Amino acid sequence: MSILQAILLAIIEGLTEFLPVSSTGHIMIGSSLMSIGAIPFTKTFTVAIQFGAILSVVAMYWHQFFQSIRFYLVLLAGFLPAAVIGFLFDDKIDALLERVDVVGWTLILGGVFFLIVDRLFREDPSKLGNVSYPTAVIIGFFQCIAMVPGVSRSAATIIGGLSQGLSRKKAAEFSFFLAVPTMFAATAYKLLKFYQGGNRFGGDEWILLAIGNVVAFIVAWLAIKSFISFLTRHGFRFFGYYRIIAGAIILLLYYFGAEMEIL
Repeated sequence: MSILQAILLAIIEGLTEFLPVSSTGHIMIGSSLMSIGAIPFTKTFTVAIQFGAILSVVAMYWHQFFQSIRFYLVLLAGFLPAAVIGFLFDDKIDALLERVDVVGWTLILGGVFFLIVDRLFREDPSKLGNVSYPTAVIIGFFQCIAMVPGVSRSAATIIGGLSQGLSRKKAAEFSFFLAVPTMFAATAYKLLKFYQGGNRFGGDEWILLAIGNVVAFIVAWLAIKSFISFLTRHGFRFFGYYRIIAGAIILLLYYFGAEMEIL
């Protein structure tokens, strides 16, 4: 992997990680177009640069992360469903992650759902305060749906929040907060498996990781700021059309024999 390829993948990660469009699908398209093979380092790289993306959330909402112990307990309640289900069904999830066609179809199905989601849920005035523990757990179970590649962790958790009466803004922000423990755990687990497999990072690979995380941090920061404003004003319809187009592109490439791998 070259420095340019690392930067481009990090831009894709930063742009798509917190938008409801599936970072997995977009990284798959990007890596395929750049002919980046699914070797242990590239697979680890695409997960490790999530660390830069989650740091952007902490930096942007730092006051939330230092306000109370309750904030962390609510995040723990939301994180536990994915932690337990991910641990119990790790092998089955890994098998799904190899299915390029699954990514395409889930992008399309999710896009169709997004075209009607704004009419399905109504904001509950009683949910304008802090997210409750039961609400956090329910959103956490929605997050588990994102273990199917192409669903989008952001999409699943935001819809989970909307289903509980949260406003678009609050649902999106809680999705960002929940990403911090979830993605940190995923990054740590991926690094552990990388080392347990007898792999090690060389000097050039450490440089690529550093560059990737810095780029992902900057791009994710900009994406989050733009997304909140756009979502509040326009809702999900644009993302619905976008997902359908992206999913169709993946399926066309896949069924016409293009070499595509999930990193």
